[in-house]
Amino acid sequence: MPLPVLIAVPHAGRAYPAKTLARMRDPTLAQLRLEDRHVDKVGTEIARQTGTGLLIAHAPRAMLDLNRAADDIDWEMVQQGGAGKRRLAAHSTPRLTGTNSRARSGLGLVPRRLPGFGEIWRDRLCNTELQQRIDGIHRPYHDFLERELRRIRDAWGAALLIDLHSMPPLRRSPEGAPRPQIVLGDRFGATCDPDLIARAFTHLEGQGCVAAHNRPYSGGYVLDRHSSPMRGIHAVQIELCRSTYLDPTLSEPTDRVMPLANMLAGLVREMGARTALLGDGGRMPQAAE
Repeated sequence: MPLPVLIAVPHAGRAYPAKTLARMRDPTLAQLRLEDRHVDKVGTEIARQTGTGLLIAHAPRAMLDLNRAADDIDWEMVQQGGAGKRRLAAHSTPRLTGTNSRARSGLGLVPRRLPGFGEIWRDRLCNTELQQRIDGIHRPYHDFLERELRRIRDAWGAALLIDLHSMPPLRRSPEGAPRPQIVLGDRFGATCDPDLIARAFTHLEGQGCVAAHNRPYSGGYVLDRHSSPMRGIHAVQIELCRSTYLDPTLSEPTDRVMPLANMLAGLVREMGARTALLGDGGRMPQAAE
């Protein structure tokens, strides 16, 4: 049975153009650090089991981070920043965030540096290429997400976006509590019906899975842009610990992909069924009129 759910995987892309790899100081390390390594394999299996929609970005995060706004740019890494900034700003819509401290620290629309690793690139990016990436990757991805979520919402009365990511293993708490395997983010209650989140945690607890809420990952631009609970579009970010499905080097998938996907398929069915009920509730007053 289909569900009013769309799974999106923005950070697992591995289609690196040769010129992009040539510009990296250490391609292997940068890929390991930037990618949500092979989490698309988990998402694909969840979608296969549940019948949900699935959107996977094949362009790597190193080229362009789809969880950042189009104007969230570190202009220090762009050639001819001043003039280019004026030209690019005229075309980069919607303008939601502007350049912020995160972009200036190297984690903007095009990542420039990584903590503990340093600079990613050998040289700066030209304005033309940056605009091509925005027009060819960022805008089509988000336009499709917007259209598909509206289509699902119009058909069901409600829609749920699951923004699927992976994270490095979290540190243990000072109290010695188990490290979360999953972090659910809803921008501290702003992007998703609270009952959906409550049901998600109940399901995960029943599966013996340790989960956290919004800390240290509450969601980002994808949730900010596409969620609208008052209009029937809910969104949650799911971060999976890479140690739950990758090898000890956190590089390659293992046979644990399938058990993890099986457990998450149950989670998606639970949240999807509740989303469908929310949609029915939203249509009932109109049907009575």
